[in-house]
Amino acid sequence: MTLSTGRRRLYLMRHGHVDYFQPGLADFTTVQLTDEGRAQAEAAGQALHGVSFDHVFHSALPRTRQTSELVLAANASCPNIQPAEASAFQELRGGVFRTDSREELAARLAFSFDEATEPEAEFLPGGERFADAYERVVAGFESLVLHQNWKTALLVAHEGVNRLLLGHASGAGLAGIAHFEQDLACINVLDIDVIPEGEDRTIRRILIKAVNITPYDYVKSGLPRTSLEHLFGIDFGGSRPWAKG
Repeated sequence: MTLSTGRRRLYLMRHGHVDYFQPGLADFTTVQLTDEGRAQAEAAGQALHGVSFDHVFHSALPRTRQTSELVLAANASCPNIQPAEASAFQELRGGVFRTDSREELAARLAFSFDEATEPEAEFLPGGERFADAYERVVAGFESLVLHQNWKTALLVAHEGVNRLLLGHASGAGLAGIAHFEQDLACINVLDIDVIPEGEDRTIRRILIKAVNITPYDYVKSGLPRTSLEHLFGIDFGGSRPWAKG
């Protein structure tokens, strides 16, 4: 197979709404879309219904697989596409943090991105280091672009993963990830220029065409909270709701 060069377009999505506090849920990786999440994914599918995808990828976790399937179900342009697993894009692995307060846990998660550039910064204590996650996700992205033959693809991943990819695409790296909000079932659009380099290929540049589009609420009038505040059912109002580290 001859791998192509030229411009590629990646539609980068986050999965739809889930309920991490449902009774009996012992493993966050197994959580599935709620009715709200399915509706969000279906809205994204309607927005993307005319896009002819060559490949569709998801992180191999149920919530991203389901989102990708719902998007494809609304797409008559590529009826024979089957979503493929891309495990390099699984969400950052969180550490163990014990608290009696849902608000504090949400705050630790929500504001952890602000500290990603700190030495040895982790996604919750004992979790994956941001620097390691960045290396993993960027390597996965480069492999997806340089070793897969497509012109237009969809990747459904997670908030942290998408922030890392947008930080990379913008040139800001870890310093930029705190500034890229990713609402549930949002769509980002990246154009990637691939050029020959000897007998191989390389990424010449990445153009960010669109960020955090939510087809179920295009102008965000019903989305005053961050996505994590929405998932946890709280509203910090811009404050950092804890006093001690």
